[in-house]
Amino acid sequence: MAAEEPLASASSSPTPTNSETLVSETEEERGDSNSTSFDQEDILRAIEVVERDSVAIAQSFSSLFDSLRLALSEVTGRSVEHMQCFSDAAGRVQECALDAATKGNRYINSCLRLNEEMKGIDSLAAKLKILRRNVDTLDSAANRLLRIP
Repeated sequence: MAAEEPLASASSSPTPTNSETLVSETEEERGDSNSTSFDQEDILRAIEVVERDSVAIAQSFSSLFDSLRLALSEVTGRSVEHMQCFSDAAGRVQECALDAATKGNRYINSCLRLNEEMKGIDSLAAKLKILRRNVDTLDSAANRLLRIP
């Protein structure tokens, strides 16, 4: 508290010159040597505590950043692996699609050839009907000739 009072009075008054500062410091040292040393010890302890806390905070941030860097590295590595897997799968799908398209084209071509061949079958069927009638007629005639007593 005693350290705060000179600071408050110094902030309300104009800035002292170097000689005024030296005079006021020597007066404080003579008058309050016990309280000044006590205040200095408290200030030094507080500075040590602040330094320890600062080091702990810095180590904590360092650890946090290391963890974040590791997590980011893992995520990036996994993303690359997933992209490679996706690329492989897309390549296989493309190959299968091309293979299926090729087989589908072969099937369509086979169906078209069969259709062309079937167009000539109508005349063949008509010829077969005529042939069957002729065979039936011949069979009937042969049966009549063989039944004669």
